Amino acid sequence: MPSTLLLRLPPPGAADTEWLLVDASGLPSGPRQRGPLELAAAVAASARVIALVPATQVLLAEPELPPGSGVKLARAVPFALEEQLTEDIDQLVFAVGRRRAGGGTPVAVVSRAVLQGWIDTLRAAGIEPAAIHADMALMPENPAQVVLWLEDDRLAVRRPRALPFSIELTPVTEALIVAGVIAEPGHGDADPAGEPKLPDSAILYLTREAWTRVQDEFEGLVTRFDSLKVQLLGDGPLPWLAGQLGRDDAVNLLQGEFAAETDYGARWREWRVPAILVLVLLFVHVGAEALQIRAANHRSAQLDSEIAQVFASVMPSEKMTDPRRQMQARLERIRKSAAGPQVFLRAMQALSGAVAALPKISIGSLSFREQTVDMRVSAPSVDALSQLSQALGSKGMTAEIQSSTPAADGVDAHMQIHTQPAKKRP
Repeated sequence: MPSTLLLRLPPPGAADTEWLLVDASGLPSGPRQRGPLELAAAVAASARVIALVPATQVLLAEPELPPGSGVKLARAVPFALEEQLTEDIDQLVFAVGRRRAGGGTPVAVVSRAVLQGWIDTLRAAGIEPAAIHADMALMPENPAQVVLWLEDDRLAVRRPRALPFSIELTPVTEALIVAGVIAEPGHGDADPAGEPKLPDSAILYLTREAWTRVQDEFEGLVTRFDSLKVQLLGDGPLPWLAGQLGRDDAVNLLQGEFAAETDYGARWREWRVPAILVLVLLFVHVGAEALQIRAANHRSAQLDSEIAQVFASVMPSEKMTDPRRQMQARLERIRKSAAGPQVFLRAMQALSGAVAALPKISIGSLSFREQTVDMRVSAPSVDALSQLSQALGSKGMTAEIQSSTPAADGVDAHMQIHTQPAKKRP
């Protein structure tokens, strides 16, 4: 899959842009870079671009919205936030995120002109972003601590199970008091509702340069926290924010009329290798199936030929149309005519007894069809053949000599034995 280029646009008045390549797991795949936006465009050509914009120009809120989705839900957002808005709603863009389990729905509000300016700036550099987020929307959430992010004069605050917000105020102590992180001295450590305010446990993220500037101030505030942990961002905040890509509550500002157009060329480049592999597998599968079908057809033709040969030898006088049915019908006729196995066995029993009494007679071949035994016999003389006929006659059968040929050791004859049904006993 292609890498993601995390691009952070500068705040008003600044010129340089920060960017960082991130792999599929959210880990940096190269060093953080800083410079003109045009330099980032070369990297953006082969990566999916996610732009981060200054959160001071974006309002993040989580109103309770009525059930629904799409256009219906978008129309309800301005009315749910009207008390927090100071501009004309027609000049604002409302981006809606996924509804959370608690019932709230993350919403990001930004000036239409400001958002269009960001998009124009990126496009002028040849960059088409897939998503635009407020930078503080990627702040990590800690279930047991307040997360603080100090950058220049901006303090971003994220409480457990809540969206982040930011305050631009100096000194830091005043910003912490306004944000409600620490209580104002001389007011009994109470919150605005009059309830005693318990000290927060907090974790502070900032660069080494920023910590050098505010270290003395925070050391004087340590007692006003339940606990305070400081994490220095050695390579700036961008790698830290990159670890939160894909958060459900990070609202994409590119919605509605500003929705990013699908780049089918980029999609094809992304899925080209899997698609080719699927086509190759499909071709192999179809080829294998075709070979199996061809082999099955060849085997079927062989079987048809063998069936025709067997049918011609068994039923030479009939034309083959449905061999199975024709042979089944012939067997049924044989059974009904009593020319069944019992008749054949009776004929073989009589023949074996007669041949045993005349040891010099041998049978070369025989066949049985329609109550008649057809056989080739070798005998020492014609008298021996007559004796065989008489012996079979005594068993209730009729033996006929069809032809005879002198041989070196006697006579070779063609005989037929006609069986007769056994008479019923009185």
